[in-house]
Amino acid sequence: MSFIGKSASHLCSSMPRLSRSLASAAATRPIPPVGGSTMLSLALLYQRLTIPSASGSIATPSDFLKAIGRASETKLSVESWDQLWRMTGPNMRKSGLAVRDRSFLQGISETPLAFARYILWCMEKFRAGIPIQEFAHERLPKKTIRGWGPCVQNGKRIRSRRLKNK
Repeated sequence: MSFIGKSASHLCSSMPRLSRSLASAAATRPIPPVGGSTMLSLALLYQRLTIPSASGSIATPSDFLKAIGRASETKLSVESWDQLWRMTGPNMRKSGLAVRDRSFLQGISETPLAFARYILWCMEKFRAGIPIQEFAHERLPKKTIRGWGPCVQNGKRIRSRRLKNK
């Protein structure tokens, strides 16, 4: 009988549970220490980011901003290379840069989120060592015809001959 009891408990531990426990999984997680070493502040994170060295035709912040396009050099004025690479989104906001120009999402539509942090996105790509020619792009033009489906083909709205004859 002791053999059956041991094997039955062995079988139960290897089978998946088919019901949820009443206790929340969050209750079993350990609470992280407040201000401990596991939680980095945003300021420390930005201090740890590497500052890429100026390379080739890009020697100053204005050269970098001209290379990424979208008239970024007129919208953001930075004196030193180090200051550009230590700049964060809130810092750019304080300097008067619009959200659309700070954006990192590639723009497919004209929504404000589509161009949310372009300069920061380009900075991260450059920091990763990707050449500017591969990632810098201009805004996509606004769609001329709204809609989708058989009535819109090659940017032209198609109307039926059947409707013209009636």
